[in-house]
Amino acid sequence: MLRRRSLLASPFLATPALAQPAWPDRPVRIVVPYPPGGGLDALARALADRLTVTWRQTVTVDNRPGGATIPGTDAVVKAAPDGHVLLMTSDSSITSNPHMHARLPHDPMKDLVPVSYLLDVHQMVLVNPSVPARDMAGLVAAARARPGALNYGSYGPGSQPHLLFESIKAREGIDIAQVAYRGLTPAVLATVAGEVQGTLSGVASSREFLATGALRALAVGRPTRLPQLPEVPTLIEAGYPEADPRTWFGLFAPTGTPVALLSRIQKDVAAALEEPVIRDRHLLPNGYTVHAATPEASAAMIAADFAVKAELVRVSGARVE
Repeated sequence: MLRRRSLLASPFLATPALAQPAWPDRPVRIVVPYPPGGGLDALARALADRLTVTWRQTVTVDNRPGGATIPGTDAVVKAAPDGHVLLMTSDSSITSNPHMHARLPHDPMKDLVPVSYLLDVHQMVLVNPSVPARDMAGLVAAARARPGALNYGSYGPGSQPHLLFESIKAREGIDIAQVAYRGLTPAVLATVAGEVQGTLSGVASSREFLATGALRALAVGRPTRLPQLPEVPTLIEAGYPEADPRTWFGLFAPTGTPVALLSRIQKDVAAALEEPVIRDRHLLPNGYTVHAATPEASAAMIAADFAVKAELVRVSGARVE
């Protein structure tokens, strides 16, 4: 694998702000490398609606699912660095894929620059109610009693379900097979249907299924319990203090995008996230921890997360050759 360079050293932090023509001077496209549905897609669409008003240009969401988010990410890498094509994605695209895949068509740590580290999603371990488990200990016991009988849905190699379940498998010596889907929503729906027995998801994509009993939550990856689901213990309480299935959402642009433009987009997005229609419908109910960080602060967080993901992939043995 190519040696990766920290985003702290990314050229965008040193590129001087040049005089730019009026922006945007045409529609803006936000590429989402996941299928429609799910929390990230819903938030991207809400932001697009608000930014259409702010920027007085149409802002659209372009879903490009599949391929472990690589094709969708690559489309933005290859776009002109003028702020008219942006990427809204999760950590899988940026800090997991470089460790997971021996060959990528791009280097996300060099070929993309952060506009903003938007928020953290605290994911839950979910199972179909047919699984005879009420907690993580029960899940491990069920897998140990029937080796190879259980499987879990991921949204591709390097996704949070993949890393967490493979880490648990390695630690506990159990056999649970991965079934990869084209996004979070298909993985959740497959778990509801019983095609797979478990997955990971945040509140946004699982709330209705938890309410009806179509899914059961065993644990949440968060330092404290979710206020929305206080009965669900944390993974720390369940005996997995090293597990951190936190995922994050971020907004990115092609490397070479002017610093001043990155800053403007970040400020407008941060303001949009404070709008009641977005805050009360898409953020607070879903238990997100909002950051809306500057490009510089985002680069520092991403560099740290890159190192964390390297260790998770090493421990899980989940690398794809």
